[in-house]
Amino acid sequence: MPLVTTKQMLLDAQKGNYAVGAFNVENMEMVMAVMEAAEELKSPVIMQTTPSTVKYAGLDFFLANVKAAAERASVPVAMHLDHGSSFELAMQAYRTGYTSIMIDGSHGSFEENIAVSKAVADACTPSGIPVEADDNPYTDPDQAVEFVKRTGITSLAVAIGTAHGVYKGEPKLDLDRLSEIREVVDIPLVLHGTSGVPDETVTECVNRGICKVNYATDLRIAFTKGVSEVFSENPDVIDPKKYNACGKERV
Repeated sequence: MPLVTTKQMLLDAQKGNYAVGAFNVENMEMVMAVMEAAEELKSPVIMQTTPSTVKYAGLDFFLANVKAAAERASVPVAMHLDHGSSFELAMQAYRTGYTSIMIDGSHGSFEENIAVSKAVADACTPSGIPVEADDNPYTDPDQAVEFVKRTGITSLAVAIGTAHGVYKGEPKLDLDRLSEIREVVDIPLVLHGTSGVPDETVTECVNRGICKVNYATDLRIAFTKGVSEVFSENPDVIDPKKYNACGKERV
């Protein structure tokens, strides 16, 4: 089916008290792996790319991979810009055909974050493209209400103690903070940095209102392990399909 936006996907998740998986895909094999898993589980799915991934090959290249996968799929698929680092990149993704946009203005001041998030939301909303934004370093429930009201975003990435990359030890999440945010913010909530968070903790976050969970590092580790396994068993292999297939299976 054609690519869909994340708007209804996440509203359905919010209503049904579940979360949709959002997976950072960095090559064709990762796209194929995520798609196979989504089909097997009959689950809607979000595929996404970060600015560094986009820089490697271009928005159009990654969109084409996901669009081809979506057209073969029987489940809803959305293409999302993860951690859009500027208004300009967000608009490039929007014009290229991404069906969901994140703008991450969290490295600036609260007012600067509001300004850039509102600018992206104002540009995307008329075409029905949903916008996710980020409120860091720890989301204050009262500020979150103001942030959502002033920006017009459609989903909010909450900061409750997760981090990107590989954790040193088990992450400690502020679940009570999440519940407080859920009580006062009515749009879908997003959990970033889910790789490495125990499954039972992720489940509890979903029970407390998370509607989208992001995974990136776990997929990178899995793919790399798969490729490494092939070379450890057969160092002379030269066919990329053979080691990439193993990476895909691990993902």
